[in-house]
Amino acid sequence: MLKLGLTLFGVLCACAPTWSTRTVDSHLGPKDLTRLQKVFVDGFGSSDLQAIFFSSLNIQLTDATQKEPLCKKIAALHQESKLNSFEKDYYFIGASKNLGCSAKLDEALLSKVYSSLDSELGSTQEIYYRLVTHKALGVQVSDTTQGKIVKRLQELLKKDDTLTGLGYGFNVAVQLGSGAAFIANRVEDAIVQADEVDGKLLQFEGGLSITSLIINGAFGVAKAYNKPAPVSAAQAVKFANYFLSRRSVQSAKGAHVLIEALKTIGADEKIAPICVQLIGNGQLDAQSPTLNIAVVDLLGKPLSPAPKIITAKVFHKKDNSLLAEKISVTSKSSDKTTYVADLASLKPVRGIYQAELSADSVYTQTVQFKVLGRVKVQSLDVGIAESDASAATRKQSVNYPSKLKETLSADTTQKLLLRAVLVEESNNKPLAVHQAFVRLYNKQTDKEIIFVAEQDSSKAYKFDMDIGSNGKNFNYQSGTYNIYLTVGDASLSNSFEWLVADIQLKFSEDREVKPKIPSGPRPEIVHQFRVPDKRPPRIVSDIFTGLCITPLVLLFIFWGKLGVNVSNFTLAPSTIGFHVGFGGILLLFFVFWMQLNMFQTLRLLIPIAIFTFLTGNRLLRRLYALRNSKNPSSASS
Repeated sequence: MLKLGLTLFGVLCACAPTWSTRTVDSHLGPKDLTRLQKVFVDGFGSSDLQAIFFSSLNIQLTDATQKEPLCKKIAALHQESKLNSFEKDYYFIGASKNLGCSAKLDEALLSKVYSSLDSELGSTQEIYYRLVTHKALGVQVSDTTQGKIVKRLQELLKKDDTLTGLGYGFNVAVQLGSGAAFIANRVEDAIVQADEVDGKLLQFEGGLSITSLIINGAFGVAKAYNKPAPVSAAQAVKFANYFLSRRSVQSAKGAHVLIEALKTIGADEKIAPICVQLIGNGQLDAQSPTLNIAVVDLLGKPLSPAPKIITAKVFHKKDNSLLAEKISVTSKSSDKTTYVADLASLKPVRGIYQAELSADSVYTQTVQFKVLGRVKVQSLDVGIAESDASAATRKQSVNYPSKLKETLSADTTQKLLLRAVLVEESNNKPLAVHQAFVRLYNKQTDKEIIFVAEQDSSKAYKFDMDIGSNGKNFNYQSGTYNIYLTVGDASLSNSFEWLVADIQLKFSEDREVKPKIPSGPRPEIVHQFRVPDKRPPRIVSDIFTGLCITPLVLLFIFWGKLGVNVSNFTLAPSTIGFHVGFGGILLLFFVFWMQLNMFQTLRLLIPIAIFTFLTGNRLLRRLYALRNSKNPSSASS
């Protein structure tokens, strides 16, 4: 007994983190819902009966000038649709009802729908569409008919236990009442077939439509027959993550089943996940560090009931040290969607932090935020020194954000020096930043040169530029340059660019200045092929041609002297075909020699060669048979 208790305790402890999570980090926001509404609006303009039906489910048209053309349109689309008859009948009848069409439905169509449940239905999909069509028409299905459908449903599920069959079967059972309670035993069979992606998503093979069909049906079965939720809290989070990942769906059906599935998962309070996320970019100013949190359901609506207590535990990410725990997170907005945690009393320093949020000890979520610091220029010295260090450096101090009144002057024998001490405003400690640049800008030529300032052992940023050796960077253009100090860092809230001073640079006049490359399109480069090699004299080509033709000429001469045996030549199709094909090959070789290339010749040779091979094979078989008929003894031996 004690061993069993310890085992159960271990299982409960292992499951505790799963129970306490129940959060996702995104939801369908206003932009998502607006875009999905546009999908429905566009659906009315399509030539797809299904799209118009799902659009009419989500948008109610009140303008009669829009409804009547749509009613005529769906009647024509119903006749032309290539969907299954039971499916297109449902879309047509449902769309007509949603739009409030004035035209009456065709009696032949209604008669077919009314009698459809008396026939043997071929699939769970057909049963589902026939039942919901009756529901759309307001027709009550008799108990006797429901009993027949339940038996038929059992038969079909024994043969077809695919995800599609089970999904429609679940949705059918919801319409049939207690007689179809057996279907509840099949819910687990379907859920276990879900595929997990990266440990974060759960979906069924077939995508959004099948996943939504099964989830809606499974939850409907659980509600109709008072069964527990078909998925665990952890599974609900993963299914919700999958549906949220499909928010960019483009079809009216996809948009409808997406919203419907999220509503279904969010309706079960025992397992429904919520969204807890940062508002804004997660960057807090150190002077007023206020953490803004959104707590909403999967569709971005306030929770009902709203969380009573939300607390936060804050860690410094760098060393995982605890900054504070049980920080109160209070509601800020009247709609109970925005919550605020004031961190000013903690005096957080610049850095990256993680906050573990807990709502009513049921929902937990970890968010990451950054506290931005402020940089201060403690001191800055700028001056000119001789390149050979033969004279003392003339340095002058400049206070941020002022500019040095005097214009500095330097030539190619001197160098420009700049030293800046950057500290954090909150504690005056030396600060290392990601970007520290010195930019020299010539206003007259609109040219700039940027150098990197390096941090030395005393944590000060130094810049040392020899004028003579860097003349090439300035294209040896003398003139007045503005000296800017640029300081930037992703963890600073007051990155800046400071005009420190002006400097007159003088370069040697005898330096050769490279001509300026003109802007605009360059001259067109025309490709030239290699000049062909010189051909031999014509007499050489003629002699070579004659030598190639000599064997053919000799053949005809020998035939004339020796004679040609044509006794076996007959006018059979195979004989004529073989010689015509063989002659065609020779002719093709001649044409190849005169003007064709190798690839053109091969394209023509393949069909001629196949024809010649087939007729030649037929000819040889006929000659063999003729020989055997004349000499039967040789054939038998």
